[in-house]
Amino acid sequence: MAGKTFRGVDPLSKWMGIEWEAADRVRLTIRPDHINLAGLLSGPVAYALIDYCMGSTLWAQREGDERIATIGISINYVQTAREGDIVCESTLDRRNDRVAVLRSEVRHQDGRVLATAVGSFAIFPKERLGGREGPTPKGPARAD
Repeated sequence: MAGKTFRGVDPLSKWMGIEWEAADRVRLTIRPDHINLAGLLSGPVAYALIDYCMGSTLWAQREGDERIATIGISINYVQTAREGDIVCESTLDRRNDRVAVLRSEVRHQDGRVLATAVGSFAIFPKERLGGREGPTPKGPARAD
């Protein structure tokens, strides 16, 4: 995918072990700490993987100094997994100057679809962050 590179290195993605294969494709090896009490992949892990993949897909296609933020993601959990690698791929469905809509699919390494999702993201100029690059460890960025 042509465009800007999304590094995706923040404390959560690093802890989760997310690996970027491309801006629109991320991989995760399921670990014991990704498993819920039922012995299955925890839903929030799949959700986070989708959010990172959608965000990096849109980030790679942004214009100028645009910034993005998740508005909401609707996810359908189709199947689950206990171990192995899972891969999320995202595509930009449509966008205008203020909002983008993306679609994602999470598959297990054996080819099974685990989840599908549709997400919406806000698009705004960097200036709305008050000159900062983005969220800080102290909390989300605000326009004052």
